Amino acid sequence: MNSNIVAITLENFQQVIIEGSKNKLILVDFWAAQVPESVELKNKLADKLTLAADTMILATVDCQSQQEIAQQFGVQSLPTAVLVKDGQPLDGLTGPQTDESIDEFLAKYLPKPEDDLLVQAQQLLIEKNVKEAFTVISQAYQIDSERADIKFVLIEVYILTGKTAEAETLLASIKMIDQDSVYQSLVAKLELASQAANSPEIQALEEQLATDPDNIELQHQLATQYNQVNRSEEALTILFRLVQKDNTDAISKQLLLDVLKVLPEGDPLALKFRRKLYTLMY
Repeated sequence: MNSNIVAITLENFQQVIIEGSKNKLILVDFWAAQVPESVELKNKLADKLTLAADTMILATVDCQSQQEIAQQFGVQSLPTAVLVKDGQPLDGLTGPQTDESIDEFLAKYLPKPEDDLLVQAQQLLIEKNVKEAFTVISQAYQIDSERADIKFVLIEVYILTGKTAEAETLLASIKMIDQDSVYQSLVAKLELASQAANSPEIQALEEQLATDPDNIELQHQLATQYNQVNRSEEALTILFRLVQKDNTDAISKQLLLDVLKVLPEGDPLALKFRRKLYTLMY
């Protein structure tokens, strides 16, 4: 039997239902062998809650042997399931249920996939693993592109990876009601990132290159500076043109590969230039 499914008796009622519901949701399912619909509901709930042990416990009550518990809950017909939190009924199901109605009920209380992805991405950012955070929060955004908390983390990742245009676009989509202190902090971070991306060193190199456009060393220096401030597309464009012009230019090719390596997995920019490089080489 799964670890989050418990058969309830008078002996464990206090521990599981009363005490247990202080830490997790307890779904108390009442069933009896002579009522097939109640057995069906019990089995469906057991199957659907297999992976929900961190959130919800399924407590089954055999109404034939545990009539006193059924009476305590005021159960008058089967199938019946009662959701308990902090020792008190919170919600419930009565009568035969379809898979769709059960899923709709459980969806109100079980964590959504995007919730788990959001938490993972936030932890990855704390660990400064921006590449992996980008992959994870992008998945969450694909599931729900309207949630402000998911957008905030994606904006943070965009800023950290130099995607200032994407960050600005996403910031503009934040509704007035969600423009809290986190939003204001991201606005400030984006402004600072935009300023850093156009440093005096970069401006000086751009001016030198404008007067000496064929200077490969200057192009390498500018591409390196662009990469350091996360202006990856401009760095890749410079380096790819050099490799395209001279396929034996090992230094430019290595710099190009180095920039690609630091881009997050699944980044469209990385896919675009890998495809271009592959086409060039083969």
